[in-house]
Amino acid sequence: MSSAVPIEPSRGAMRESTYRPRHPLDLLHTVGMLRRGPGDPTTVIDDGVIWRALRTPQGIATLALRQIGGEVRASAWGAGAEFALDSVPRLCGADDDAEGFDASSHPLIAEAHRRNPGLRLTRTDAVFDALACAVLEQKVTGLQAFRAWRVLVSSFGARAPGPAPRPMFAAPAPSGWHAIPSWSWHRAGVEPPQSRTIVRVAERGDRIAVAALRASDGEERERVFTSLPGIGAWTSAETRIRALGDPDAVSVGDYHLAHEVGYALTGHRTDDAGMLELLSPWAGHRQRVVRLIGRSRVSEPRRGPRLAPEDHRGR
Repeated sequence: MSSAVPIEPSRGAMRESTYRPRHPLDLLHTVGMLRRGPGDPTTVIDDGVIWRALRTPQGIATLALRQIGGEVRASAWGAGAEFALDSVPRLCGADDDAEGFDASSHPLIAEAHRRNPGLRLTRTDAVFDALACAVLEQKVTGLQAFRAWRVLVSSFGARAPGPAPRPMFAAPAPSGWHAIPSWSWHRAGVEPPQSRTIVRVAERGDRIAVAALRASDGEERERVFTSLPGIGAWTSAETRIRALGDPDAVSVGDYHLAHEVGYALTGHRTDDAGMLELLSPWAGHRQRVVRLIGRSRVSEPRRGPRLAPEDHRGR
């Protein structure tokens, strides 16, 4: 277990709450999917505890979640501690409605569902954080995107309070992303199209979040996001998955996903159109099926070298 690092103890005493879900819950695989690489400054998983640094309407907060039996013990520090504690049920999938989902129509999905009864779809409501993170992941390897996220959030985000295992930072507000200088994007390894997209979108950051949160369904949210310059179907889906817990979002255009879905469900690769056809029996719950495929431990054997990261910083 890592030693605790005191961070801004003057921000207030710890506040605690206990969440008792009415459904089975696998905390680590429900909330842990939000972590963007092992060095993510906003999310740390340490000794069974999930630490989250977040920006709230009341200020910055750090939230620590630990599952003990059927309970989730939550601790929070900082000006936004109460807001953070209020968010725990949504993070743990309280809003995730599986009504109408039938796992029995495919043996692999049925078995994955049986083995993972506590897998829920998390929801953060942090729309711009998820959007900025997804843009950084456009058309690059995970290694590159995770490094860019770590460098930019650690440099321009807000230091989080509380005894986290290591220093943590909440992601910048939209105005903070807009103010990042061009050379800092370059040093973080972010390609100009991605940095320009985040800067342009940041000009409308709060309005985007309000529109997405008010949207009545996934299609309306898709229209909100894809109306923005530089935001396509893949980025929209990734944002809806993390921020809004969208049970039907599918990341069309992903480098690996169609192959993984095709192999899991048929034993053969497919393309995006084939993936959507294979997932169509679960319309309304396609993201749930994708998550279960990820937990099924079935994966296509590697056929060649991994996609090599490009580094444009020396250009």
